[in-house]
Amino acid sequence: MKRNIIITTVIIGGLILGIIIYALAGDKDNIAMLDVPVIRGNFEVLVTVTGELQAERSEQITGPQELRSRNLRIGNIRIQDLIPEGTVVDSGDYVAMLDRSESDNALKDMEDQLERAEAQYTRTQLDTTITLSNLRDELINLEYTVEERRLTLEQSQFEPPATIRQAEINLDRAERGLEQARQNYQLRIQQANEDMNEAAINLAQQRRRYQEMVSVLEKFTIRAPKSGMVIYHREWNGSRRTVGSNISPWDLTVATLPDLSSMLSRTYVNEIDVSKLQAGQEVRIGVDAFPERRYTGRILQVANVGEQMPNTDAKVFEVQIRVNDYDPILRPAMTTSNVIVTQTYDDVLYIPLEAINMTDSIPYVYKRDGTRQIVVIGGSNDNYVIVEEGLAENDRVYLTVPENPDRFRMMGEELIAVIEEKKAQEKVNEQARREEEERVLREREERMRQMRSSAQGVPGAGAGGAQMARPGN
Repeated sequence: MKRNIIITTVIIGGLILGIIIYALAGDKDNIAMLDVPVIRGNFEVLVTVTGELQAERSEQITGPQELRSRNLRIGNIRIQDLIPEGTVVDSGDYVAMLDRSESDNALKDMEDQLERAEAQYTRTQLDTTITLSNLRDELINLEYTVEERRLTLEQSQFEPPATIRQAEINLDRAERGLEQARQNYQLRIQQANEDMNEAAINLAQQRRRYQEMVSVLEKFTIRAPKSGMVIYHREWNGSRRTVGSNISPWDLTVATLPDLSSMLSRTYVNEIDVSKLQAGQEVRIGVDAFPERRYTGRILQVANVGEQMPNTDAKVFEVQIRVNDYDPILRPAMTTSNVIVTQTYDDVLYIPLEAINMTDSIPYVYKRDGTRQIVVIGGSNDNYVIVEEGLAENDRVYLTVPENPDRFRMMGEELIAVIEEKKAQEKVNEQARREEEERVLREREERMRQMRSSAQGVPGAGAGGAQMARPGN
């Protein structure tokens, strides 16, 4: 009995398996020969790219502005502590602490320099006092000498002429010595004043540097300039500035306080699609963190000059998209999916992209009526393509190459000339776009060259000045 049940079960299972295999084989044939109608309706040309949210406006939380003083000469300063990203702070709340080790050493050096400047000032003052006192004593002695020579001349009136002449010469020599000493004294007074001024200036500079350093160190505790959410600053290479990162006199940003009421999605588009984009185009925005939410936006700016992708020959163009809607859950650095509506067509024919086949760059479709129809195609999106010529509404086309494609008769060869002309026009447009890009790049380089030349011509704007101006370029 059990044996009969087992045999019966095996037979039934085999029949079911055979039916399933037959059904699957039948479905495969149906899929291979699936055809769809040509659709008439409104059509959108879309460009889909991934972006990242950032605030359109933000306030920087910076280190002490005094670090840019030419009196301090402090290099990179490490961020010793920084509150977690996303922390909501009020004005005056603690944000970060800068490492004081290098600055403390600089302060000690300044203390030593200040003590030396004070000692130099005192030494110069004493030297000046002693020198001028000696010169005054010398003047008094020379005045006595002149008086003595004058008395000797008066007493020699009844002496021989030679003696009188000798007395006159001695008096004249003494008077000239006195006059020269008086002139030297005036010069030494001027020299002493200059020495004292120099010592005083040096002392004042050292005191000012010391006071500036003391003031700067008091500001190494960074506080929020206003209320908001703390977002970490992005370095030039895209990495975040966190604990252990450095700030420098020409880039003092520790963190940022973005204005979350106005957000941008920053994205990059390849050079093939950038020609389709322009400011003002509508964008449908999704946020990966909240897939159920949808937002709208518009293109704010499209870069004129492309950027080289790392380790590739591809160029991309930065595109900034303003988010129209405000949502408090949106945060900077969130990933967005942006569907850009580059163009809208009313009442056009379109078919799935899978139906298009290519031979020598000539597009064609396989029609259900047994013909292979050459078509002129227009704009496309991720799923469909516009057919400008070659098909009519409700014509049925195959999504894949049918069996025995050679039996399909070629139609529409007169459209090849239209296709070639369209390609030629697209090349002209692409060449014009590239020439415009090169022109903008040359103008930018010329402006940069003029700025560097101007910086070199401004006193004090040498290599350091040019370096400090770099982040604002």
